[in-house]
Amino acid sequence: MAEKFVGTWKLVESENFDEYLKALGVGFAKRQIASQAKPSVTVSVDTDGTITLNTARKDVKFKLNEEFEETTGDDRKTRNVVKLENGVMVQRQTWDGKETTIEREVVSDNKFVTTMKIGNVVAKRTFEKEA
Repeated sequence: MAEKFVGTWKLVESENFDEYLKALGVGFAKRQIASQAKPSVTVSVDTDGTITLNTARKDVKFKLNEEFEETTGDDRKTRNVVKLENGVMVQRQTWDGKETTIEREVVSDNKFVTTMKIGNVVAKRTFEKEA
């Protein structure tokens, strides 16, 4: 099921991302840089089931339903679990008693939507598949 996420996806639209970063506690300078970036994300799945999310900054490798640690781009040390729920890749990320949820969904053959939630703040980023 994770195979539908495979490919390279380029950011085409971003909604409320700065507010989301602010809610995470990201400082002004890093928020400005992150908000201006137009990243691509490459998703691959190895034969052993390891999923890799590759961006220009880093690779995140994990297996579904298995906890893993990640140091985020803003230096938060987080614990994560990613599950497939009704075709949506749902990542729960916790650190210092806080939690955010990142939902990734392929909504058509060429559209990938990431919805990020912390508290009552919701951000959405839309990506299109590169040829």
